[in-house]
Amino acid sequence: MPQIPLSSGSMLFNSIDFLLFFPIVICIYFLMPYRFRWILLLIASYYFYMCWKVEYILLIMISTIVDYYVALKMEEKTEKADRKKFLYISLFVNLGILFSFKYFNFFADNVQQFFDNFNIFYDVPHFKALLPVGISFYTFQTLSYSIDVYNGKVKAEKHLGLFALYVSYFPQLVAGPIERPGRLLPQFRQNFDFDYDRVVAGLKMMAWGFFMKLVIADNAAMIVNEVYNHPNQYQGLATILGTYCFAFQIFCDFAGYSIIAIGAAKVMGHDLMQNFRRPYLATSIRDFWQRWHISLSTWFRDYVYIPLGGNRVVKWRWYYNLFITFLVSGLWHGAAWTFVIWGALHGIYLIVGIISQPIRTSISEKTGLAAHPNLHKAWQVLITFLLACFAWIFFRANNLKQALIIIKNTFYIDGDQFSLSLIPNQEWTLAVLGIFIPFLLAVHLAEEYLGWNNPLFAKNKFVRWGFYLFIVGATLSFGKFGSNEFIYFRF
Repeated sequence: MPQIPLSSGSMLFNSIDFLLFFPIVICIYFLMPYRFRWILLLIASYYFYMCWKVEYILLIMISTIVDYYVALKMEEKTEKADRKKFLYISLFVNLGILFSFKYFNFFADNVQQFFDNFNIFYDVPHFKALLPVGISFYTFQTLSYSIDVYNGKVKAEKHLGLFALYVSYFPQLVAGPIERPGRLLPQFRQNFDFDYDRVVAGLKMMAWGFFMKLVIADNAAMIVNEVYNHPNQYQGLATILGTYCFAFQIFCDFAGYSIIAIGAAKVMGHDLMQNFRRPYLATSIRDFWQRWHISLSTWFRDYVYIPLGGNRVVKWRWYYNLFITFLVSGLWHGAAWTFVIWGALHGIYLIVGIISQPIRTSISEKTGLAAHPNLHKAWQVLITFLLACFAWIFFRANNLKQALIIIKNTFYIDGDQFSLSLIPNQEWTLAVLGIFIPFLLAVHLAEEYLGWNNPLFAKNKFVRWGFYLFIVGATLSFGKFGSNEFIYFRF
């Protein structure tokens, strides 16, 4: 994936720093009076973020103060027309900061290339600054507050400290889930006592998230980095393997982060929204986006797709709304054409799926596939997974040229490609993934089709403790402990 320079630091969930930071915060949190807890969490959240780059806390503070002020002003106005100018202030400041740090150089480079094509000399300036970690996440979170206050969905928060905590709450600050004010803000006013069962449940979720990140995602990263950083050296099955590994790397990396964040918040009594729901068992691209990065997909639905008109318009306009929403979603992920193409592909998938639905239904009925619902569903899951994997090529490739090379090499099959050593010196890593990816899928299948809860929460104590010891042992034995950055910190 395009390498974006990030602000550097060490406060990762999978770091020694966090292993010390989190228990200290939790102990103080439950020992101090309820009315002061928000102060502790705000200080902890600001410290957590400043571990990457101290100066960038000013950006969060600017967004916080601006949106706090404009929300109060909007609430004073009874007419939407009078509130609109304050909403524009929020949009201008927040999107302006986001554009400056994340997109300015991308647009500058494309303007420069445009002029170069016509042999016109034009020196476009560049914005030389590191990308603030998680800027896209907290920007969207605070924008949802401004927009909801403008639309009258929530009341303006009068307590500046609580609102600042809403914007910067450390478990989900840098990679979500992107929370809505109506869900998270009221929770900061609640008084939570130490609850053993709730704390243990939160810690179990964190353990599952660490397993996904350290055992699956970080091992898969070794295969992915080898293949995608040397696209000319690998062909056929090796390239396919690299792409499949990336599909599980990005899922386990990002879902792992979300689960750790949800678990950490649960320990303190706070309920964050579910961000993933077994996306690789989706039966269509539409279903995939109802399961993948749910907080972002619902954000775009509510603040982009529906305002554009949603599906309450003529068909061509509906397709346009879908495509634009996914195009913007792709650009949200990164300032590169590869991300734009990734978003566009998913938009095209969805539109083609809608248009072809009658044809596909007719084919399944004529071939008899519809008469075998389990087989039909398995086929749909397979096709959806393959479409998602093809799009992942653009998401992961370092640039558009390399993405095209990988696609070309994917369809090259040679006898040597069936060697057991497809990727030199990675046999052990492949063996680890060959055990734990099927294990993860087995858990998901049991949850999806048998109605089981995650075995960490099984009623049978032997199942529960056996599973717990297994994932902890696997994490300690096969996890990659090197404070590897989470992929979505780049967004």
